[in-house]
Amino acid sequence: MDYSHSPARTLGGGGEEEEVGIECGKWVELPEDVMASILKRVGAIGILANVERVCKTWRNICKEPSMWRSIDMRNLGDIWDMDYDMVKICRHAVDRSSGALLHINIEYFGTDDLLLYIADRSTQLKSLRLVFCQNISDEGLIAAASKIPLLEELDLSYCSFSKAALEKVGHCCPLLRSFKLNTTGYRYPCIECDDEALAVAESMPGLRHLQMFGNKLTNDGLQAILDACLYLESLDLRRCFNVIVEGQMGRRCSERIKDLRQPNDSTDDYPFDSRFPHILWSDEEDYPCRFSDIDFMSDDDNYEFSFGSNFTEAYDEEDGWLF
Repeated sequence: MDYSHSPARTLGGGGEEEEVGIECGKWVELPEDVMASILKRVGAIGILANVERVCKTWRNICKEPSMWRSIDMRNLGDIWDMDYDMVKICRHAVDRSSGALLHINIEYFGTDDLLLYIADRSTQLKSLRLVFCQNISDEGLIAAASKIPLLEELDLSYCSFSKAALEKVGHCCPLLRSFKLNTTGYRYPCIECDDEALAVAESMPGLRHLQMFGNKLTNDGLQAILDACLYLESLDLRRCFNVIVEGQMGRRCSERIKDLRQPNDSTDDYPFDSRFPHILWSDEEDYPCRFSDIDFMSDDDNYEFSFGSNFTEAYDEEDGWLF
């Protein structure tokens, strides 16, 4: 459903809301729980920017805290071209959850302040996904992690954090069961770096699922993970070309890991652009240990939702100006 052309509501002379130009028809006859289930699929951006403006019934549904147990701020990365402030929308969505937030996904626009705002108001959080959030520092991540000890799933793909920060996160969140730390994979990696693998081994012993796409770990790092993470069921090492999963290491992985993705396995189901970047360098040139470049993302990535907007400002009687 596309509500990008839905006109904004207006305030009548008596201060009451009026719906303009929209006929909800049979939609309003659906049970509220069914309607809520449908609207959730639109995502936080679509709900706050468009959907809740369609009619009063939908707006009332969208105000329920149960609608905001999961917040998906997925976007195409063109945040500077949007007609609204993603940080304000995210904060407003978190406020609507009234402390019941369990899952949140932030892409491209994450900051230390926003992450701490979420952590302060979401102590029950179980799943945190931060993708291409280059503006979040080690200190910001650690401060937030200390406030969400019930976290079970963490995705820090295409971000840049130190070994010390990752270790702190692991110690702050002892219930972690799933961890993703993906980055751009290089066909001929210039350096080897086991820092992130050692951070996982030293602080996340309860992991069941680990994805390290494009990481520069070696067999030493992999060995440390296998020694420490005894409950590991799935391990994704695609594009980790410093790892040689053969011989004794290959046998150990196949015996221990139910779902093993090896360095040269297909990337068809990988959600990001997995093409090798075209970079020219001499044999002496190198690149940073935790290097990742958002410019290698494809413009053709298909996301669950992406809404435009025909307005630049929106006023809410209770919350004030949102965008």
